Amino acid sequence: MTNPRLFLVLITMVWSARGAAVLPSDATTPAPGAATTAADPAQIRACLSQIEGELSSDILPFWLQHTRDRERGGFYGEISNDLAVKKDEPRGALLTSRILWTFSAAYRRRQDPACLEMARWAYDDLLARFWDNEHGGLFWSVTADGKPLQTRKTIYGQAFGIYALAEYHRATGDRAPLDRAIALYRTVESHAHDAVHGGYFEEFTQDWQRLPNSRRSFVSRAPKSQNTLLHVMEAYTNLLRVWPDPELRDRLHDLVDVMLTRVLNPANHHLRLFLDEDWTPRSDGISYGHDIEFSWLLIESAEVLGDHELIARSRTAAVEVARATLAEGVDTDGGLLSEAGPKGLTNTHKEWWQQAEAMTGFLNAYQLSGDPRFLQASLRSWDFIAKHVIDRAHGEWYNLLARDGTVLSHDKVSLWKCPYHDGRACMEMIDRLTAVLRPSPPTP
Repeated sequence: MTNPRLFLVLITMVWSARGAAVLPSDATTPAPGAATTAADPAQIRACLSQIEGELSSDILPFWLQHTRDRERGGFYGEISNDLAVKKDEPRGALLTSRILWTFSAAYRRRQDPACLEMARWAYDDLLARFWDNEHGGLFWSVTADGKPLQTRKTIYGQAFGIYALAEYHRATGDRAPLDRAIALYRTVESHAHDAVHGGYFEEFTQDWQRLPNSRRSFVSRAPKSQNTLLHVMEAYTNLLRVWPDPELRDRLHDLVDVMLTRVLNPANHHLRLFLDEDWTPRSDGISYGHDIEFSWLLIESAEVLGDHELIARSRTAAVEVARATLAEGVDTDGGLLSEAGPKGLTNTHKEWWQQAEAMTGFLNAYQLSGDPRFLQASLRSWDFIAKHVIDRAHGEWYNLLARDGTVLSHDKVSLWKCPYHDGRACMEMIDRLTAVLRPSPPTP
């Protein structure tokens, strides 16, 4: 493993970009003492143009053209890198929810009727095949022909349902998806919220009986996990945007505080991956992708809450997490490595979603701090994606790469492989890079 301090010194010497970001009116401003020299506008404009092209000409068209099952409805459960469709593979609510969010968000920004049609297709699929009309909540998976398969209720899966339904409401103004999102939220609160220690438990039976800790979850091997809590936070944030309910606001505030005080380890600025009911850590591993994703989702949640004290705490934490990720987790080629432990790297693979979150998270840290190293880390993340992750032959992004760039995975579409991370990262980068290029207002 490269010595983190030496690596940080080397990249600081190599990078030549200079500048503080200019932020949109609803974004965070650089902290006092942040760098104030200008970034290279030509480099930023080139990156912005490439990312806009990737979203418009690759990611969105790929999912529109290849993934819908026109005969049976919904989406194919698996498609390989060479576009071979595996028609008999199970289908997951997670994939449908993430498609629903992606195309709702794309329609809200672009007003493209094709995106709206795709969002409606996903919405219909989610309700027709995954919604449990008897017990409430979403099934984890169904068979290829739409019959319930894994009927457990994972809170991770419910969170993405809330997230997507709220976004579909944002895009269309329709009341029905908002009502569904609220119903999911209330189901999660009535069954999964830990009234004693805070946070949320992982998984339940179909009729909402909590699974014993000995039963392995689809997401976690412990009663609580950073991954589930992170995405409940994300989902509640999106729901609060369109439904300013006081209880929801309180729950989200408590969850952000839990993420800052229980899940985030202040000693090393990494998330604790798995935890007991009382927040005792159950692991000492590090997931760099989740760390950097948390860093920018944290800011989003604090800002939607509008709590100035929480925003200040979140800004500090986000920059510290991004700094630790940059020092330890970024490879010499700009790609983000997967995992580490107390003695160093434990997994040097590079997954598509980690690269997407790194690109967004480092740019967010630049907008918060003005530190040009974060801007260059974000741009280098895009360079790595453009060179190694995008499939130039068949479209979309490869799922998993070895450290040397060798493609390891064969699935382009699956229950987990979706347009949410890469599509969202492109939309975030377009908004944020546009803001960075915006001229600074004159100093009074």
